[in-house]
Amino acid sequence: MNKYWVLLLGIIINTTVFSQDSLHVVQDSIVLNEKPNKWQNFKYDVNAIGGGFLYTLSNPIRWERDDWTAVGATAVGISLMYLADEETSDFFRRQEDHIPQEVKDFGWLFGRPEANYGLTAGVYLVGLFTDSEKVRETGVLLITSSAVGGLAQQTMKTVIGRGRPGLEKGHNQFRLFRGGHAYGSFPSGHTMLSTTTIYALSKQFSNPWVKAGLYTVGAITPVSRLWVGAHWLTDVTLSLVMSVAIVECVDNYLKKNKNYTKTKDEFGFDFKEKNKIKWNLSVGANQVGIIGTF
Repeated sequence: MNKYWVLLLGIIINTTVFSQDSLHVVQDSIVLNEKPNKWQNFKYDVNAIGGGFLYTLSNPIRWERDDWTAVGATAVGISLMYLADEETSDFFRRQEDHIPQEVKDFGWLFGRPEANYGLTAGVYLVGLFTDSEKVRETGVLLITSSAVGGLAQQTMKTVIGRGRPGLEKGHNQFRLFRGGHAYGSFPSGHTMLSTTTIYALSKQFSNPWVKAGLYTVGAITPVSRLWVGAHWLTDVTLSLVMSVAIVECVDNYLKKNKNYTKTKDEFGFDFKEKNKIKWNLSVGANQVGIIGTF
């Protein structure tokens, strides 16, 4: 007889509980975060390019003691190198006949604005249309650095007006504020654009072999300008130093002021972190839910 009372009591309890507070378990309820569209990404990147450009140009006003020490050391080094400009130019120009024409042509072409800007714009567009945040950031870094370097070298060429080795007038020929092609030796525009591109790309890799390969390719343009007598060694060296400094400054700006996601894969390339679903338990008045957000 007792077993019937137990069964009846169980039926009453179950009926009362579920009639007053029905339990609904919702499995795999997913809430999607809305992603910016391409136009929004483009506007964000244009803002990053403009901000990085202005930040880098105005960076000298923020220099501290270590920065001025580095500038002073560079000035001393370039001044000492200047004393040997003619000897080093003669040495490199004697090597020209031994260099394959294809290598010299690549060195000239890779430092041309049309080739350089085409490459940098191409990298950015790939990132934009494939929704790769990291490639977009790399494109922003390339475009901004190239724009700053291009403006700096063109201004310096016009103001300093240094004669090229090919003029055969020595390394002390200057026409201040009257540059022109023949007197546009200092600094090397080809070197600045090519080095800016290679150094910015190399920063995206942690693999030392990849970096070494990029640096090897990047060295062709600066050396080729010495082979053909287009620049002095001091022109090329200062351009290298300036390019690295510009890329580092723009990169620091992007890291501090722009929210580009970064991770690294096993090969050392930085990619956007893949979307991962985060599961959360949600308890309401009449339901228990599991919500996945990504």
